[in-house]
Amino acid sequence: MQPWRTSIKTWKEMKWKLLSLAFCTFMFSGLQAQEVAGLWQSIDDRTGEPKALVKVFTEGGKLYGTIQKILVQGKEDARCTACKGEKKDQPIVGMDIIGGIEKTGPLEWQGDDLFDPEQGSSFRCRIWLDPDQPDILYVRGFLAFFYRTQTWKRVLGD
Repeated sequence: MQPWRTSIKTWKEMKWKLLSLAFCTFMFSGLQAQEVAGLWQSIDDRTGEPKALVKVFTEGGKLYGTIQKILVQGKEDARCTACKGEKKDQPIVGMDIIGGIEKTGPLEWQGDDLFDPEQGSSFRCRIWLDPDQPDILYVRGFLAFFYRTQTWKRVLGD
């Protein structure tokens, strides 16, 4: 057998192995890199109804969120009447409700700045992505030993 034929065969095998490795890496990287940033539909934990669209983003390693749209009919132009200080009577659309939450795990954030415009108060919070359903985000607000958890759904194609 001629030596150049052996090297060509080896090269072809190597090329296919490299392509297969690159393809697998690309396909499975999406499973590991679940991203929290995007547009989320908040679901009222009491009624089960969609409440608002919230833009969630990271900046400087911290998590932030801003209300983009209110989905409750008749409350689209609501103002923060329960708020105090500079937020008093400001439009809820455009209001920051997640402020600089620290990442505490691969899919989890915790902090002290989850704002509820209906109550005009901030709460300690824990926010985490469902590891089995990356389009589900859990948002839990704490007051002492009491807590409420909302399930948010990712808005696809945002």
